[in-house]
Amino acid sequence: MCRFLAYRGEKVFMEELISAPSHSLVHQSLHAEEAKTETNGDGFGIGWYGERHVPGLYREVHPAWSDENLKSLCNQVRSSLFFAHVRAATGTATMRSNCHPFVHGRYMFMHNGQIGGWSKIRRQVEALIPDVYYSSRIGTTDSEALFLIALAHGLETDPVMAMAKTLAAVRDIMEEANIQEPLRLSAACTDGEHIYAFRWASDDKPPTLYWQEHEGGLTVVSEPIDHTHTGWHEVPMGSALVARRGEKNHTRCLKEAIKASH
Repeated sequence: MCRFLAYRGEKVFMEELISAPSHSLVHQSLHAEEAKTETNGDGFGIGWYGERHVPGLYREVHPAWSDENLKSLCNQVRSSLFFAHVRAATGTATMRSNCHPFVHGRYMFMHNGQIGGWSKIRRQVEALIPDVYYSSRIGTTDSEALFLIALAHGLETDPVMAMAKTLAAVRDIMEEANIQEPLRLSAACTDGEHIYAFRWASDDKPPTLYWQEHEGGLTVVSEPIDHTHTGWHEVPMGSALVARRGEKNHTRCLKEAIKASH
């Protein structure tokens, strides 16, 4: 399983969250504590919003702990909203186009988990992606497919319902194909202003997901980036965290939205 981090708030140097903390994301790339696999060395990526309308993106297949360019970028770049992800591949190739986060226009997405039986149902799942979005598909992961399907289901207007419809549609395909492996997901998406994070699994064993509100910002992580766990809140299983700028952060029931989407 992968590990990720999302931040929104006052401008900070990215190293303050990605590499400096005692249990930073870079540290988790080698020593994750709440994932099935301790090592997440199948590539990494960072995406950040600056002066442009669309986010900057740096992805590489090297392990995060060994990439000096990542260290230099995080030391120099300040941003008020950024994503970072370290990857543990689950059956797809280790190549740059399969590293998270994924970007389409102003939207950015990253995922931890997997679609069970992906190799068996990949063709059917990809058929859910309309041509207008399929032309943006550059990798082979189930994660990127989920992102593009969610865009087709209205990610720009109602991200929670869009993700619910996406998960429901994929589960229908899995059930029809008699796939016994679960669909597990913790994910985050943003339009450069707001952050939405999701935690759900078909077997009620979703990957971990936490958030912390602090002076000047919000941080969402797969696991806390310090060893105290002070101030971290677990996103409830089957829920979505809605963090809209200028509004109070709250959760919505993703599980019920999935049921309602049928």
